[in-house]
Amino acid sequence: MTIQLPDLPYRKDALAPHVSASTLEFHHDKHHAAYVNNTNKFIAGTELADKSLEEIIAAAAKAPDKKALFNNAAQVWNHTFLWNSMAPNGGGKARGAVAERIEQDFKGTGAFAEAFAAAAVGQFGSGWAWLVLDGGKLKIETTANADTPLVHGKTPLFTCDVWEHAYYLDYQNRRPDYVKVFLDKLVNWDFVNANLQRAR
Repeated sequence: MTIQLPDLPYRKDALAPHVSASTLEFHHDKHHAAYVNNTNKFIAGTELADKSLEEIIAAAAKAPDKKALFNNAAQVWNHTFLWNSMAPNGGGKARGAVAERIEQDFKGTGAFAEAFAAAAVGQFGSGWAWLVLDGGKLKIETTANADTPLVHGKTPLFTCDVWEHAYYLDYQNRRPDYVKVFLDKLVNWDFVNANLQRAR
């Protein structure tokens, strides 16, 4: 099967002013599209050509000679997950079942937001900050470059992209400001709750 570039789940200007249409145009139409195109080139004519994206990522993660394929395929998945992790009029205090779990596992939403922001801002270089379900408990983790919790036996609930191309047009070098806006204005708690429900 050919890996496809998914449409954004909202208009390119829907997250403005927090994430501009220009950022989404470059991020989705250029960066994400390049990862899709590269993945398709790498799998063409191979035993992975008819596999799902998740199967491709799992296979590539185990093969040192498929590092370039892993980097591109994982970035396809991570970015698709990112678009759904954000929503217009999102962010703020967690809602639904995940709010109860955050209270339980982080001792409050304020403590959770502080810990998530510290992890996202503190990720050295390019990477991702994640809320994951691991062994029945919510945890905050970061991954470098294209790495993803999928290959570490954990269930992603939402992610914040801290590669510079995710925020530099809007925030320049002010990653802390971007992460704060992400938490306050963008997190799609409905998506988080749906992922938590599926993981049960």
